[in-house]
Amino acid sequence: MISIWIAFIAFVLLMLALDLGIFHRKAHIVSAKEAVIWSAVWLSMGLSFSVFVYFAYSNQWFGLGTMVDAVDGLTNGGAAATEKYLTGYILEKSLSVDNIFVIAVIFGFFAVPPIYQHRVLFWGILGALLLRGLMIVVGAKLIAEFHWILYLFAVFLILTATKMLFLKNDQTDPNRNIIVRLTRRLFPVTARFHGEHFVVRAGAPASYESEFPGAPTVPDEVVDKARPGTLLLTPLALALVMVETTDIIFAVDSIPAIFAITSDPFLVFTSNVFAILGLRSLYFALAGMVTKFRYLKVSLALILMIVGVKMLLAEWLKLTLGEHFNLYLLALIFSILAAGVSVSVLSKRRQ
Repeated sequence: MISIWIAFIAFVLLMLALDLGIFHRKAHIVSAKEAVIWSAVWLSMGLSFSVFVYFAYSNQWFGLGTMVDAVDGLTNGGAAATEKYLTGYILEKSLSVDNIFVIAVIFGFFAVPPIYQHRVLFWGILGALLLRGLMIVVGAKLIAEFHWILYLFAVFLILTATKMLFLKNDQTDPNRNIIVRLTRRLFPVTARFHGEHFVVRAGAPASYESEFPGAPTVPDEVVDKARPGTLLLTPLALALVMVETTDIIFAVDSIPAIFAITSDPFLVFTSNVFAILGLRSLYFALAGMVTKFRYLKVSLALILMIVGVKMLLAEWLKLTLGEHFNLYLLALIFSILAAGVSVSVLSKRRQ
């Protein structure tokens, strides 16, 4: 069992190394065409992995498919594991779209030059993978020991969906974020960008003037008086801190959602990883169009609510719809997402 985890993590690290070390070794503005191509690559990888899942669980390679899934009380065979993986992957992929809206606000607030945005997202997503891996391990252990936690997750998802539907939270002010405020108190922050660096030493030449007004960073005269060699954070570092913070918030919603599908740690982790790996390219492909999908947030809220209800009624749904009821959930998620996008496009055309 351990060998498959090591192999998968090594594969992910290899892909990340190729991404940053070869394909994005030199900082550049990611074009829409490049973003679409990379989105297709990551999407193909995520969907193709379901083939491996099917054969691995059918033949119980590496010990997969030998343990009872605490969510439905069944042992995952090839077909069941594939259904759960694809449902989890599409669910996490759709929920990550909401993260794009917030990232666009963050980059706009900190005036992050487009040429450096990929670097921020790369390190932000690397941190997200580590964080979610830890949350999945803890969550799987808790569910295995205390099955009733699933019902707490269900109530939490329904409340989150209700909040998304009825409360307006479009105004995101990074200055009010407690992590950002704490970072500014603990570390001096320059008022200018220094290339793609997150940390610089006092006296280093700036390469880009910050454009957002009233930026509460260290004034130039204070930085100038700093002792040569003093470590200073750049606005790019603050943007990275903010991206990591928002991912923590979104992970609190998405991790319980995936545990509504399965408690198998391997299925949960792999579906999460492939969904997150494509987030960077998806951001550059959709960042300019997020305002067109005004009803997408409603679709995501409905999906969270349905997943929460499914978690509460899992036993009844299994008896009513059969053991492949996750396949119906996958089709329903697709339908809701398609409806949200279609209504948004039609509404935009009418306006």
